Amino acid sequence: MYLNYVIELSMVLDNERFHKLLTRTCNRLEYLDDNKYVDRTGSSKGIVVTYQGKQYKKKVQITINPSVMRDGGEFTSSKLIHKLERCVHDYFGLKYNLNDFNLKRMILMADIDVSSQEKVSAYVKVLQRIGKVKGFSPSNNECLNESASFCLDGNSNGVNFLIYDLKEVLANRIKEVETNRKKLKSIIENSEGILRAEVRLTEAKSIRAYTDKIDTSKQIAVLVKNSQDIFLATFVRVVPLGDFYKKDTATKIIQKEVQDMTLRRRMLRLMELIPEKKSLLLAQKALNYRKIDDVMEALAKINVSPITISKRHDVKHLKCLYSYLDDENNDDN
Repeated sequence: MYLNYVIELSMVLDNERFHKLLTRTCNRLEYLDDNKYVDRTGSSKGIVVTYQGKQYKKKVQITINPSVMRDGGEFTSSKLIHKLERCVHDYFGLKYNLNDFNLKRMILMADIDVSSQEKVSAYVKVLQRIGKVKGFSPSNNECLNESASFCLDGNSNGVNFLIYDLKEVLANRIKEVETNRKKLKSIIENSEGILRAEVRLTEAKSIRAYTDKIDTSKQIAVLVKNSQDIFLATFVRVVPLGDFYKKDTATKIIQKEVQDMTLRRRMLRLMELIPEKKSLLLAQKALNYRKIDDVMEALAKINVSPITISKRHDVKHLKCLYSYLDDENNDDN
């Protein structure tokens, strides 16, 4: 599985130091709103710098996209840290270094190639039927079309999960930009049939959950090294294992493959409850069975997801999403 990631760093400054930086870069800045400025001159190298000049808090934020920065090459975590250090020095001067910034957010992204836009749409529709899961609740993202995405926010863990139609998102973005349209059109063409999944670590506590390092450089190094494990830790909490079927087909498979009558009855009942409760979590609670993990494991063992495809949708079967991630692992090997 190949992951892209975006890193966001922030640094709070006093009024004098903030305005020194702002003055030094003023000819490169674009005013947004609410005393917020952005410097996009480094965007072709994967770096965007934002200045937030609120009355009581002056902040500089760096958004880094290493996939753009490496331009087709590969970075080890140590090479990435070295590159980031150099970028900070080049932009801000030797007065500041990487560890003067706090790691504010990290986004891990997997592009899942399901081969067609029709399948992308079908996967989004069936995933939306998952609804609420343990530790996460459905949310809306202002940058995403609700009909083409499924988004969850962690209830208290500072982790967000998103999965969406990449081509649809990029097509909407091209309407909003005036520059680089030709390049963006090329990217849109290459996003055909891509389902993008994101795991976002959005708070200090979510970062601390995966590293006990204090220095920003060391935090980034650990998170990059363990990025696949971090991504999958959230992905498996949201997306059940197994292929997606229409209810009738899933029922037949369960009846054929599961000999334990009590377990079989619970599996079938859970499958019925999910569309009724509009939530995997609420369906699991309604089943009122203490060993719900046994039911989920039994479904995974026969490769059947408890989430069924709606009668209204034309598609009859969708492969387990994990099979695409495994294929990517095999490709990497």
